[in-house]
Amino acid sequence: MTSSASAAPALIERWVRPIADWPQPGVTFRDVTPLLAQPDAFDAVIEAMADQVKALGPVDALLGVEARGFILAAPLALRLGIGFVPVRKAGKLPAECVSAEYALEYGTATIEMHADALQAGQRVVVVDDVLATGGTLEAAASLVDAVGAEVVAHLVMIELAALGGRARLAHPVSTVQTY
Repeated sequence: MTSSASAAPALIERWVRPIADWPQPGVTFRDVTPLLAQPDAFDAVIEAMADQVKALGPVDALLGVEARGFILAAPLALRLGIGFVPVRKAGKLPAECVSAEYALEYGTATIEMHADALQAGQRVVVVDDVLATGGTLEAAASLVDAVGAEVVAHLVMIELAALGGRARLAHPVSTVQTY
């Protein structure tokens, strides 16, 4: 790939499109699919995120939150040579799970993680595409806490600073691009 990590914010600006009033009036959805279709841009974002994880010291696993967090966390985990743990919507995982309910800017949801996905004491980074109100990341961190692992940080591609999500999170937040 030819893009560098330092180019990632400009590439996000270019390729992530805002969709006004979706999924409901008043919400501006950040559509990452155009960026994902550009291999150099996608690679630059993953590299920028990898640099941020490396700066945190030893990390054992990345949690990717369904669905777009998966898209970022899986290749990021491969690049870093560490584990990937999916956090899914309720009822999607086959084994015993821990779960957490949270509020979105437009409703509520429940996420789950396999109860045996992490071991006590493991250092984990929670990965998602967008930090808005912080509910999703806060709920994902509670899953990590429930199994005795440690959240080192939250890592997102985009932070929507005006929605104040960072303030409700108990762990550091790293981001590639802030709006």
